Amino acid sequence: MKTRSFFFSLLLASAVSVVFVNCSGGRKDEAEGHAHEMSSDTTQSEPASTASVQHVVDASFQKQLADIFAAYLSLKEAFVSSDASKVKAEATATTQVLGKADMKLLSGAAHHDWMNYLSGMEASLKEIGVSADMEAQRKAFSSLSDNLYKAIKAYGLGGKTAYYEFCPMAFNNEGGYWLSDREQIRNPYFGDAMLTCGSVKETLK
Repeated sequence: MKTRSFFFSLLLASAVSVVFVNCSGGRKDEAEGHAHEMSSDTTQSEPASTASVQHVVDASFQKQLADIFAAYLSLKEAFVSSDASKVKAEATATTQVLGKADMKLLSGAAHHDWMNYLSGMEASLKEIGVSADMEAQRKAFSSLSDNLYKAIKAYGLGGKTAYYEFCPMAFNNEGGYWLSDREQIRNPYFGDAMLTCGSVKETLK
């Protein structure tokens, strides 16, 4: 019995060690390998939500959406650096760019869907701007990412590429998604603590 207990403890310790090494960011080569394996595994979690319709829209609106995406990326990098003051500043900047989107370029179902996405993004950005808690800000950022993902999925970025990425350990292992302009993982939910933990779930063009 003592021998069995010893080997069980040894196996458990090894398993915990593998998880820590793969997602700690301390061993970049192994973490990136972990991300690659997750990307090719179809049993991993699917994107949190998908747009039901892909709308054909004016290229001018796609350009405006690309500008919103660019502002979002600066906000994402503020989360990567875990800089609360920079997060608030970038949230304000993203709100300003979002407000410049001309919804008159959209009509019918495309207009209706945009109003829903816009409302969700505005609410998330407002929450990020008023919160003093980084964890609450990151929760709001997750919601922002979900709505921006749906918007990009529905309207496109006029030739630009976005990557929809996922970390299974975010929010107490519930998992969290975000968008990036590159395949390289820079995790906004953990920053330097687990910078490379995650994988690309979808490529949007």
